[in-house]
Amino acid sequence: MPFRLTVRSGPRVRHLTFPSLPGALEELEAQARALAAGATGEAVNAGVRRFEAGDRVIARIELAGPQRLAPSVRAGVDVRGDGTVSAYRGRLRRAPLLPRRGESVYAALRRELTTG
Repeated sequence: MPFRLTVRSGPRVRHLTFPSLPGALEELEAQARALAAGATGEAVNAGVRRFEAGDRVIARIELAGPQRLAPSVRAGVDVRGDGTVSAYRGRLRRAPLLPRRGESVYAALRRELTTG
């Protein structure tokens, strides 16, 4: 069974499939870097509250697989409005993944999924 990558950016949703975890992780990183590069860094006023760029998630990239009904891997990254990226594991209860010293968010996600 393949790994499924779901890319949500604004109202657009795309689904991509990959035969292996390394290929899916490479595409996840490429998609996240492209979306982060396009982040505007603008705050949004929503009535009585103001949302700063770093508080808004402008894109979410989720990885699931290889099983279809109950995937053993559920993880992803959130791209924020200021261009920062944060990784997490889980789906409903997202547990943030913190990079170690000198490690990128993507390397932390790879480490967590290949060893954990």
